[in-house]
Amino acid sequence: MSNLRILYVASEINPFLQTSEVADFVRKLPQAMQEKGMEIRILVPRFGLINERKNRLHEVVRLSGINISVGDEEKPLVIKVASIPNAKLQVYFIDNEDYFHRKSVFHDKENKFYEDNDERAIFFCKGVIETVKKLGWAPDVVHCNDWMTSLIPLYLKTTYKNDPLFKETKSVFNIHNNSFSHKFGGDLIEKVKMMDIEDSMLSNLESADYNGFIKLGMEFSDLVISPENDKSLDELIKQAKEEKKLEVIEQDDNFSESYYNLYNELVG
Repeated sequence: MSNLRILYVASEINPFLQTSEVADFVRKLPQAMQEKGMEIRILVPRFGLINERKNRLHEVVRLSGINISVGDEEKPLVIKVASIPNAKLQVYFIDNEDYFHRKSVFHDKENKFYEDNDERAIFFCKGVIETVKKLGWAPDVVHCNDWMTSLIPLYLKTTYKNDPLFKETKSVFNIHNNSFSHKFGGDLIEKVKMMDIEDSMLSNLESADYNGFIKLGMEFSDLVISPENDKSLDELIKQAKEEKKLEVIEQDDNFSESYYNLYNELVG
């Protein structure tokens, strides 16, 4: 059963942007799965560090033009696309002038964490789901990477649970070593909320920090993948182990085979 549809979501991918190991991971794994016969889509934010001309990004007009609500505001969603050189893979970029046209990723010139990184994550997660809807492409597995994608499993299990496109979709939440110490404002939970989401479902986010986002991603995903030997995540990992939905996959020569088997088992 190899012709699964896998959607990869992350904050970065090589060769367009690299700030951590996530960029390499999301470059290698989708191609390995495609070579095994799976159908792949990749979505990332169009951060301002990505050179559009050099990387040949162009807008996909039929996918753009939706407004995404974040708190009380509505922000226009622009979708761009580019091909990965020497691979038969396309990458879709979620763009918005207010959120993604800065010449840095999560920190300003003084290395201060952007206060609105929570809103950027909310916009990105909602934008990903709405873009997939516009594509009319039903993923079997949504593989979310890192804290910025952690709201997607929540939205799939609540607001979008009755959408025919996502009825059978399973989500995988991959924790990476990209923690931050910032605490967001007290209105975070209100901003994250959507239809069919009650306050009690967002209790993990009350801490308004990195751990809160990671715990939420773990809670609503169908499977959690953790990095090897990361002591800083011990408590979080323990929680996922107790819920029997944790996998530790080593980045060795067999890693693509491990993921291939994991996706097939998850979809059943």
